[in-house]
Amino acid sequence: MGFRPLWFVLVAPALGALAGLLYGALFDVGPLTGAAIRGAIIGTPIMLYERRLLVPALRERIRGLATPLFLLATVALYVALIVAGNALASTVLNRLFRFMYSERNAMLMTDTGLLYALAISAVVVFVFRVRDLIGPGVFANLLIGRYHRPISEERIFLFLDVTGSTRFADQHGDRAAQAYLGQVFNALALPVSRARGSIDDYIGDLALVTWTVERGIRDAACLRCVFDFEARLAAEAESWRNRFGQVPEFRAALHCGPVVTAEIGLERHKIAYFGDTVNTTARLEALSKTLGVHVLVSADLLDKIGPLPADLITEDLGAHTLRGREAPLAVAAIRRRASGGISAA
Repeated sequence: MGFRPLWFVLVAPALGALAGLLYGALFDVGPLTGAAIRGAIIGTPIMLYERRLLVPALRERIRGLATPLFLLATVALYVALIVAGNALASTVLNRLFRFMYSERNAMLMTDTGLLYALAISAVVVFVFRVRDLIGPGVFANLLIGRYHRPISEERIFLFLDVTGSTRFADQHGDRAAQAYLGQVFNALALPVSRARGSIDDYIGDLALVTWTVERGIRDAACLRCVFDFEARLAAEAESWRNRFGQVPEFRAALHCGPVVTAEIGLERHKIAYFGDTVNTTARLEALSKTLGVHVLVSADLLDKIGPLPADLITEDLGAHTLRGREAPLAVAAIRRRASGGISAA
């Protein structure tokens, strides 16, 4: 999981260089080598920003804005990065590669160059906004048409329920509750992304997260996601209390199994999962409340994950009969060794 940021740090300059080469070929601005270097220097910060590798806190704040404000703020930031990147590129080309750019013109950028960079940036902003709205995994799969025809696959599902949200709504009203849940799910996005999962849907105060089995079991990523989210809430506890008067609490249930995955809908496309696995995960979430367990995992998933990381502890809770299933399902509670469990209302 730590390899991905390093991989993108290497790929980002190459993508920027390609944009620079396209600009050089279209507008004949001089040697293509110079155009590629300029594109790499200008494009790299923008792409690192979009991948949460540059000023991630600022990015999260901007992502939380309404779409019109998000577009304005993002384009303004891109303009600043483009102008600064162009100045740096001109200086590098002049001093290191002896391209004939004067020091006086290092900070200048042609109208054509600025418009081209803004056009590329606008496309990037739009694509990433759509990606955010429907989810990175869903966006990629819709783009390549992976599930245009239904396929059978094994997946991991996480049902994460924000506890106490009904009581919060009774005390503060529905608008405040919506803002509260919105911030909770915003906080969940980064742990899910780091764990290479995909938030498939929000159902009231519950988030449905999914992984392919291969991604979810690697380094126990699906479990790490839950405890990384817990750690983030704890680290930001003071901010939550100042804004909402309480720190969010949650229950989580995880299970895996076969599903049929398909792209459905005409005007509004969606990737949907069909099969007993999703229903069983929902039943496990209800069982976690009955048992008073904060992170409940099926034995089927634990068998696939294998030995857990040293900081996670398993407590066998035996087999339980779930509504809609003939055979009982063995389950276990998971908690973090050092910090204890997640408190729930």
